[in-house]
Amino acid sequence: MLRSIRMYNKMWHQTQDALNALLDTESQNIIEPQRNQVFVFQMLATFYIKYVQIFRNLENVYDQIVHPQKRILIRKILDGVMGRILELKNDMVELELTEFHYFDDILQDLKLAPQQLDIPIPKYFLREKLEAIKGREKMLEQILADSGLHVPDMKITAKPIPLEEAVKLIQIAERARQGRLRALFMKQIYLQEYRAKQARLLGEQVADAGAAALRIQKVWRGFHQCKKTEREREEEMVFLGMNPPPRFDEVSPTITQAEKVNHLRNEVQMKHEEHYREALVTIKNDLKLIEGPDIKENLQDQIRHWFIECRNLTGTFPNYPDAEDGGSAIIFSNKTPEQVIEDILTNQDDEEKNKKKKKKKEKPKKEKEKKVAKEKPKEEDEEWKMSPSVFLQSLQEGNSLYKDMWMNKDESWNFPQDYDPELIKQEKRKELESEIRVQVDELMRQELKNLKLAVNKEMELPVKEGRRKGKKKGKKGKKGKKGKKDKDLTADRTIESLYRELVEEGLLIQSLKVNLSDYIGSPTVHEKAPLVKSLLLAGPSGVGKKMLVHAICTETGANLFNLSAANIAGKYPGKSGLQMMLHVVFKVARQLQPSVVWIEDTEKTFYRKVPHAEKQNEPKRLKKQLPKILKLLQPDDRILIVGTTQRPFDAELQSFCKVYEKIILVPRPDYASRYVLWKQIIQRKGGILTKALNISCLAKVTDGFTQGHIVEVVKDVLTERRIRQQVRKPLTAGEFITAITSMNPVYKEEEDCFKDWYAKTPLGKRRALSLTAGGKEKDKDKGRKKGKKEKKKK
Repeated sequence: MLRSIRMYNKMWHQTQDALNALLDTESQNIIEPQRNQVFVFQMLATFYIKYVQIFRNLENVYDQIVHPQKRILIRKILDGVMGRILELKNDMVELELTEFHYFDDILQDLKLAPQQLDIPIPKYFLREKLEAIKGREKMLEQILADSGLHVPDMKITAKPIPLEEAVKLIQIAERARQGRLRALFMKQIYLQEYRAKQARLLGEQVADAGAAALRIQKVWRGFHQCKKTEREREEEMVFLGMNPPPRFDEVSPTITQAEKVNHLRNEVQMKHEEHYREALVTIKNDLKLIEGPDIKENLQDQIRHWFIECRNLTGTFPNYPDAEDGGSAIIFSNKTPEQVIEDILTNQDDEEKNKKKKKKKEKPKKEKEKKVAKEKPKEEDEEWKMSPSVFLQSLQEGNSLYKDMWMNKDESWNFPQDYDPELIKQEKRKELESEIRVQVDELMRQELKNLKLAVNKEMELPVKEGRRKGKKKGKKGKKGKKGKKDKDLTADRTIESLYRELVEEGLLIQSLKVNLSDYIGSPTVHEKAPLVKSLLLAGPSGVGKKMLVHAICTETGANLFNLSAANIAGKYPGKSGLQMMLHVVFKVARQLQPSVVWIEDTEKTFYRKVPHAEKQNEPKRLKKQLPKILKLLQPDDRILIVGTTQRPFDAELQSFCKVYEKIILVPRPDYASRYVLWKQIIQRKGGILTKALNISCLAKVTDGFTQGHIVEVVKDVLTERRIRQQVRKPLTAGEFITAITSMNPVYKEEEDCFKDWYAKTPLGKRRALSLTAGGKEKDKDKGRKKGKKEKKKK
């Protein structure tokens, strides 16, 4: 256990060093503008890949390290790294105008494998709210069971039959068993009689013992050599990586032991966090009893000294800051009274000098600003600068905290890696000082009044109080100008009742237990996890769009709301009903974040022309409401609207693209993906891979078929009876090929329709324009070069 703790501490220090170096290089490149687009993309891609490596290491460290105070800092840096990855991804999309990027050359330069580019789902997404998710699932199952909407598992149940028929079936089976045994016994008797008869015909001949031994040796040596050759071929294929090693799928005892250690470490994490929370309260109370009176006296002496020094230097007592402005904390923030007095005197002199200089320099500055404003657009058109980052500052702050606090800290005394009481005391002293300062400010304000009355015989004018009251009134007036909030149509109802209503109406459904690791397909799909309000997954039937929606809910513990046109047909009729439905859905979605609002076959909501058969269902009910909902969603609302479609070209393009900010085209699987699909799905369904099953042939023949087709074929072929027969009759590729011939693949014409439609989307248009503009510039450059050559020849 201690060895693993040291290992993860070492990993954390190495990751912080890598982050520090990356922040230094990135800060240099942000300042320097670039013009070469290829160089800019390589720079962004390099930063992206390095941040992904740092994210993978930090996520592993945060999951396994047990020190509670270290985990707070690691979590802060981890959130900043995740945000920076999304910012770099957005910059790459804006630069290349495509959602798909290729990092082959950069991965080769960095000596990394493609698997190291995958972004893992942070384990704390589910672990930190596991109890809430379990409680929500229990409530959902209970509501479904009470309302009779619970879908039971699809299992084959035997129908009850009368007793007489059951007895007849048992008798038939028993007679068949006895008949098989009798036939086997008669066969053995026949063979014995046949061998005896052959012996009588041939006569009793004494065989040569040497010749018999030689024959036995030949047969044995041949058999032994065949087995040896097969074993050597298998070892060679394993060595070349063509075949998996023996017991490849079995879980080794080291892995089971590692899982036990991880589970134990998670328990230690929880215990240390509980101890840390308790220590936050107990240490603060102890500091309040022991150090509280001394802190109060020091603050009072510090403020009194300030009174006297200001009186000696300026001749009058200072004005005490208001409680709204922060009180004495503004004046004495990390400063001594002497430093405060020097600042007051210098500020007075500077203000007088600045007033005189401002009048002279106002006009020239305006003229210069106009000239700079005119010149800047030309430079910005030619040069590219990295967009400002929101997360770099937090990353730098976290990195500096690591350097100051943990980089060279001696922890030889803290073997169990429990909380550090000295760090807690430092934090709580500041909190305690701010709390005591409020009390001290009230006392010292009264003391200042008494000093003014006693020494200077001064009285506070009522004008100041009037001004202060006026300021307060002004602030209140500003509050009244804020925009009105939306009316809560269900203010008198609880979230539990609204939750139950949505479940009973079928608008809140139970998501399938699907992990992103279960989604087998093109690896570029796994990179798409944008933090946007709305996302559209478009592609042919069977490529895994619905599976991705369920995977998002499973990995993040999100609720799944179904607002598909077919699902809301006939529910909450009329305009008021539609308004109430959307209000209830998004109120529950906000209260029980995160949430996913799924619109299946979303092209129906934006139909160009509604088919006659679907007019009764009113599929376009949400067309006008969705843009309004997107405007109301705030950045703090962890709600994602996800649409899936297999016919996007049936929808109005403008309104379609306005609602969905991100559009991802999910393609059919390529050869490598189909190879992995066939291999893994056959194994998951109980199939055994042997040499008789040519998976490469299956992957080649099924070009054009989707993941859904392959799953359906494997289900049809691998019945319970066929799985039992695999021992004596191995699986072959022909069985699957004959089953897939009855299905229709994705033809090239359909795939071209998706590509043409995607080219009409905003991102597709921008990319087409950039490509055409780039081609024209190249043609102009070629023409210029030709003209120069011709002039030289003349």
